[in-house]
Amino acid sequence: MGAQQVRDGFAELYGAEPDGVWAAPGRVNLIGEHTDYNDGFVMPFALPHTALAAVSRRDDGRLRLHSADVEGGVVELGLDELAPQSDTRWTAYPAGVVWALREAGHAVTGADVHLTSTVPSGAGLSSSAALEVVVALALNDLYDLGLQRWQLARLCQRAENVYVGAPTGIMDQTASACCEAGHALFLDTRDLSQRQIPFDLAAEGMRLLVVDTQVKHAHSDGEYGKRRAGCEKGAALLGVDALRDVPYGELDTALDRLGDEEEVRRLVRHVVTEDQRVERVVSLLRSGDTRAIGPVLTEGHASLRDDFRISCPELDLVVDTALASGALGARMTGGGFGGSAIVLAEAADVETITKAVGEAFAAADFTAPRVFEAVPAAGATRLA
Repeated sequence: MGAQQVRDGFAELYGAEPDGVWAAPGRVNLIGEHTDYNDGFVMPFALPHTALAAVSRRDDGRLRLHSADVEGGVVELGLDELAPQSDTRWTAYPAGVVWALREAGHAVTGADVHLTSTVPSGAGLSSSAALEVVVALALNDLYDLGLQRWQLARLCQRAENVYVGAPTGIMDQTASACCEAGHALFLDTRDLSQRQIPFDLAAEGMRLLVVDTQVKHAHSDGEYGKRRAGCEKGAALLGVDALRDVPYGELDTALDRLGDEEEVRRLVRHVVTEDQRVERVVSLLRSGDTRAIGPVLTEGHASLRDDFRISCPELDLVVDTALASGALGARMTGGGFGGSAIVLAEAADVETITKAVGEAFAAADFTAPRVFEAVPAAGATRLA
């Protein structure tokens, strides 16, 4: 669905033209998983898949929300009635953004919103962040709030953490708001400093595939929160502000200090080694040795599977099958417990790998995966 169709849908719903149309993308995380809430490093890039929003201002304290992708009519809410974790529907994400803006002192007085999205839901590609960022950008423009992209990302994260109740880090919202086409975003989640790293695989004869296992995940179901709490416990036991502060060269000493806290030891080991993997990938890309990032991606999957323990049989099957079929590297991406894997491959091997993964899923009696090429796209923008 394009900008004009979203505009037309808005007019049909609300009886007037919208004030504008905005888009915000989903993302793939190349490397750096579960490091963002540990003040570490991440390296996502934006997908061409986007959430689109046609939006108009209101001045009566009412918020009207509609999605073309969800059954049901317009949901109307009073701004003064918005309260954290009071809504378990999809509407919590855009409503949470409005709540977060108002809590931060911004005079948002209402809106009519019509949404649609091509970001696969539950696939680990940040469909919720895209929904948040597109609404935040629209309201920032319509109310002349003057907020920078990183500030919008922070407010969207607060909406998801506090209003929705999902303890996610800052990566997804920052990627949706700040990524640039043809680049991966090297983000320091402590100070939010950013570097855009050129990432044009096609020019070097390679492709990055996303394999959506069709296994849905839910971050707020407890497992994600357990991992985060375990990381915070590890930092406290080690006397640091965050696991980012544990030097890679001192990891063995740190693990020894944790004694018999085996679960915490595993979490700490993953985060510290994953931060180091991000830095290795950045170094390899900047030196032009792009193919060499493949084994680093695969190392990341092993760490997520064995130490963080958030993989699943379908994700492992993608990685193992792709590697056996000639892939340069592969790993799960996103929060885990389902979702998607990424596969770095020579362009000539894409068809072979895709076929092998499909056959492996059929042999295991798994739902057929969805496979598509990931091309670094632009971040959130106003379309009309």
